[in-house]
Amino acid sequence: MDQMSTPSRRAVVALATMTAAAAASGFALADDKKSDAGSDAGSHDGEGHTKHMGGSAKHQALIDSALHCVNKGDVCLDHCIALLSKGDTSIKECVRTVLAMLPMCAALAKLAALDTPRLKEFAKVCRDVCADCQKECDKHKDHHAVCKACGESCAACIKECDKLGA
Repeated sequence: MDQMSTPSRRAVVALATMTAAAAASGFALADDKKSDAGSDAGSHDGEGHTKHMGGSAKHQALIDSALHCVNKGDVCLDHCIALLSKGDTSIKECVRTVLAMLPMCAALAKLAALDTPRLKEFAKVCRDVCADCQKECDKHKDHHAVCKACGESCAACIKECDKLGA
């Protein structure tokens, strides 16, 4: 196997760091929406939710499933990096698909929270990226619990994207 087809540990760590930053911005947005919901910025519905904040409440299941993918994907990626550092290249494609899924799901959560006009189109692409990740993680689910958990979270996100009509 040539070196060009196997990502270096430095490259994997760099991509993981960038992905974590993207995911963190998604978490910050979700936290901001929650804190805004309890503010005096608008009328409340009696349950502490601000009525004008349709994006977060409207797509909360999608937001939650996308962020769950990010959480499980980060754990899976860390596990894969550890295996790569020990010379196990059997999870190379898993790394690639998780690295693609992480920023997509972080962005999906943010777009869903904002209830953006292009959410449905983005969710379609994210759904396909999650399907790729799930397919690859499923290959390792009998040997690696974190891959199984990542694949299951992708399956749940796919269902939420499908509900959106993606």
